Amino acid sequence: MFCHESQIRVRYAETDQMGVVYYGHYAQYFEVGRAEAIRSLGFSYRSLEESGIRMPVTRMEVRYLRPARYDELLTVKTCVREMPGRFMTFFGEISSEQGRLITTGEVTLAFWSVEEERSVEAPNVLLDLLQPWFP
Repeated sequence: MFCHESQIRVRYAETDQMGVVYYGHYAQYFEVGRAEAIRSLGFSYRSLEESGIRMPVTRMEVRYLRPARYDELLTVKTCVREMPGRFMTFFGEISSEQGRLITTGEVTLAFWSVEEERSVEAPNVLLDLLQPWFP
């Protein structure tokens, strides 16, 4: 299993009048976690897109446990539990500065060939980078 942690500070614009993060922003927090996890492997979404492959979200599930608040430093833990095929699922946990679990989520993306207009298998370069975590 491959996991990576990144941090995000809650900005004022992401909160409601009570200083609580608006629920829709968690999708962006999970996206930051995914992008940084992939980047930590030495790969990027940009290079994937330059090769003609996009990764549209096909499914997302979020469980809200506690509120995150303005100016709080959040830790986003992103894990890939199985090697990707035509789809890649990321499991996320967002925790507060105190280490309390705030939100969990699961996001599945497809590997989509722009040229062929269909889903394709994950590129070998990404599979090779993930292989050490899946003996």
